[in-house]
Amino acid sequence: MAKKIPLRQCVGCSEMRSKKEMLRVLKSAEDDTFCLDITGKKNGRGAYVCKNRECLVKARKSKGLERSFKMSIPNEVYDALEKEFDELEAE
Repeated sequence: MAKKIPLRQCVGCSEMRSKKEMLRVLKSAEDDTFCLDITGKKNGRGAYVCKNRECLVKARKSKGLERSFKMSIPNEVYDALEKEFDELEAE
């Protein structure tokens, strides 16, 4: 039997893609901080975004992360995520 590929939905464009093609935005359980989880293995609640900037911008406009985490997310969090995105693209 073929191995099942885990699919996740992007909070920006709502497309289903394999987990490996996406970045996980993580909300840690202890201190409610948000960060990009590159490994996909950290503990906490996660939401997925495609590995392109437009999806992060769409998620910001459509409040996709707010829906995923069921809480309001300050602009600083989005700014920090965009910075992390830029650093990943620079690598």
